Amino acid sequence: MPEKCGTGLSLLPDVPRPNEPSVGRFGEVLRQYNVRLWAGADLVSVTGTWMQVLGVNWYVLQVTGSSTRMGLAMLVQALPVLLLGPYGGALADRLPVRRILVVTQVLHAVLAAALALAVFADAGLWAIYAVAAVSGVVSAVDGPALGRFGGMVAGPARLGTALAFGSLIHSTGRIVGMAAGGVLVASFGPAPLFLWNAVSFAGVVVALLRVRVADLHPLAAAPREAGAVRAGFAYLLRQPVVLGTLALSFVLGSLGRNYQVTMAAMSDGPLAGGAAGYGLLSAVFAAGTVLGALVAGQRAELTTRLLVGAGLLASALQVVAAFVPGLWAFALVLVPIAAAAVLLDTTVSARVQLDTREDMRGRVLAAVGVVGSLSGMVGAPLLGWLSEVAGPRAALAIGGAVCLAACGLAGARLVRRSEPAVPAALATA
Repeated sequence: MPEKCGTGLSLLPDVPRPNEPSVGRFGEVLRQYNVRLWAGADLVSVTGTWMQVLGVNWYVLQVTGSSTRMGLAMLVQALPVLLLGPYGGALADRLPVRRILVVTQVLHAVLAAALALAVFADAGLWAIYAVAAVSGVVSAVDGPALGRFGGMVAGPARLGTALAFGSLIHSTGRIVGMAAGGVLVASFGPAPLFLWNAVSFAGVVVALLRVRVADLHPLAAAPREAGAVRAGFAYLLRQPVVLGTLALSFVLGSLGRNYQVTMAAMSDGPLAGGAAGYGLLSAVFAAGTVLGALVAGQRAELTTRLLVGAGLLASALQVVAAFVPGLWAFALVLVPIAAAAVLLDTTVSARVQLDTREDMRGRVLAAVGVVGSLSGMVGAPLLGWLSEVAGPRAALAIGGAVCLAACGLAGARLVRRSEPAVPAALATA
């Protein structure tokens, strides 16, 4: 059984029972001033982030004509998270996270402005890669702190619903950001996208400063100690359910979730959709994530059993997608796959937070970030290689089959060892 410390659940008599109607869960969460404030700032920030992602990709492709160089920029930004993420988690567990976030958001704004300046000055790719590397260092500290602060905003009574609402915000911000960014980059180039992202972080800083501190739900902090990172790893190794959850997340993330690769390969290859088809599939996938967030928000419980079930559904549909004949049929199958993917992410986030001690939560969230980065770095090139060697359909089928096997193994081990179900209403940290 995982080690846990008190989450204060026994002090929350107004928590909805699992057998009560789950109507309006998002509305219940949004009654809280801090949640409304943080959600609004998050939507603006996520929109700016996706505008910047599009701008960087467009700029690198315009300058080099190389998708490999574009991928290198993403790799340069991901590496610091892999190397420094555990240290960022240790800081988040020990220091006041609101102060950490004010600093990191200001740094993100400065870096976005630096990107705009580099493009205006035609500084070259080295400047883009340098900013990406520094952004990765900031994100290594930023990610675990954001996770802990999100739990403090929503409180332990509504973690699952708040995480699902966060997924909805992320999906909406991605759709709006990519759409608006596409219009702006075609008319004015990428620099305005970077400037908008810089401004968007101001909204997050304002929200951090205006939050009602008295309404936050404090989490136990870790003491100042030598070897905090080692202590985090040692703690994680004693949590078989959390380790199994992370292992399943890695397999599903690497071979079952890199749809930017497989959608492009399928559209360019057997589906004969070309660039327009890829755009259609990307839009459909984004719509599916919105559906998944809505489903997750209405779930009465977020359990390990749900995690395995969503993984089995997504993996089986991935195998089906490998054999569908046309673009529209493939797009239709993508909708429940995307929805299941969000359900997976929400459940993983809820479980790893609720199944760990509060003073270790930052370090465990850092491990989640490391697993996410690794799955992208390993899975994207592997699926790309499989698509070239065996064909896109075979890549999808092989990846789906491996994911099915991983879910079956997880179902045999995780569900049996996990704790009794925790209501989704209680999964909001």
